[in-house]
Amino acid sequence: MELRRLGDSEIEVSEVSLGSWLTYSGGIEREQTEACTRRAFEVGINFFDTSNVYGTGRAEEAWGEILSGYERDSYVLATKVFFPMSESDSGLSAEQIRKQLDASLRRLRTDYVDLYQCHRFDVETPIEETMEALTEAVESGKVREIGFSEWTNEQIQAALAVEGTVKLVSSQPQYNMIWRAPEAELFPLCSANGIGNIVWSPLAQGVLTGKYEPGREPPEDSRAASDEMSFAIDRYMDDAVLSAVQRLRPVADEAGLTMVQMALAWVLRRDEVSSAIIGASRPEQVDQNVAASGVELSDDTLAAIDEALAGVTVEGPRLAGFAREGVKHR
Repeated sequence: MELRRLGDSEIEVSEVSLGSWLTYSGGIEREQTEACTRRAFEVGINFFDTSNVYGTGRAEEAWGEILSGYERDSYVLATKVFFPMSESDSGLSAEQIRKQLDASLRRLRTDYVDLYQCHRFDVETPIEETMEALTEAVESGKVREIGFSEWTNEQIQAALAVEGTVKLVSSQPQYNMIWRAPEAELFPLCSANGIGNIVWSPLAQGVLTGKYEPGREPPEDSRAASDEMSFAIDRYMDDAVLSAVQRLRPVADEAGLTMVQMALAWVLRRDEVSSAIIGASRPEQVDQNVAASGVELSDDTLAAIDEALAGVTVEGPRLAGFAREGVKHR
């Protein structure tokens, strides 16, 4: 497993990391969660990403129990704040950041997180208040570094401009062969400001594995067939997209790669990417994903990928789900 630096911080993360969004928040059983997490350690994954809102705390609790069996300095732990934890608890006010961080630390059974991320931008709270509260969290020793997920460039620049506060070092955008939106504006801004990208959905919710075929029902044991885990996959379950993905099979075969290896290697080809966050419901899926570490795609393979996916890729900036434009100042 190869390591990459997280932006201009001192943190080094495995270029393939393990997430817990749809899986360890309740999508799979506790035994599977533990088996996948332990397998991740065995194959060299050191970076684990979660959020307080995943399963309304259940994902953090599961990892708090499992990860407590490992030396704390042997892994990099990231969580997030923003989405509602109750009718009165949401957003990025100073009060909420303090309250939600402490709650996350209790569930995770740790004194600190390596990376604390704003899950979306809070347009109702002055950016100065948010950045000052995050700085307080770092200075208290409860957080090592801070980041964000799915902010607009205007919002990122506003945060970077707040004087006397800790600098953002990470961005978490959706990015894969189909969803290429970050390439146009986000990646250049991040690169210019020492911000690394830890990308989510690098396999397009599993669609880029090729397991879903146009005109056919999804496999019974797949994410698309799960009531708990299927809601985020709809954008990719289009026959035109699924047909294009099937055209990738001969490209992968020609390159001597699996579909999973090729999809992850495609994401990791970018220097702006620090890590690709994968989801796994079985230990063997962890193995399949980490096999992409260190793989380099040839120019011919990259061109063939573009040809196969012509007409179905998403290009240019896009506003993520639940994201809002604008910045509030004091």
